[in-house]
Amino acid sequence: MATKKTTVEEKKVENANAKLILSPRVTEKASLQSNQNAFTFVVRSEATKLSLRDEIKKEYKVTPRAINITNIPRQWTFIKGKVGHKQGYKKAIVFLKKGDTIKLA
Repeated sequence: MATKKTTVEEKKVENANAKLILSPRVTEKASLQSNQNAFTFVVRSEATKLSLRDEIKKEYKVTPRAINITNIPRQWTFIKGKVGHKQGYKKAIVFLKKGDTIKLA
């Protein structure tokens, strides 16, 4: 039996329904930056600046001034005599115009 190979376009259609923003990143540093209209989110690994801009416009009804994206690599750790690792993730910092805000739950 032959199997169907998926193309790049089909993968884009499958991922189009998935949200790029996984969760807001709530840390002390992120809360201090939110006072200067910079909000931090954990995003999917496929996220780009343009796709994030479109999703933020659609979800939060604000236009970002700039977006910075950082890949945080996984970190090896040693716990109770065993070697393990903390999972890596992709982080996006979204800068908004003065007066715009995002309500985080």
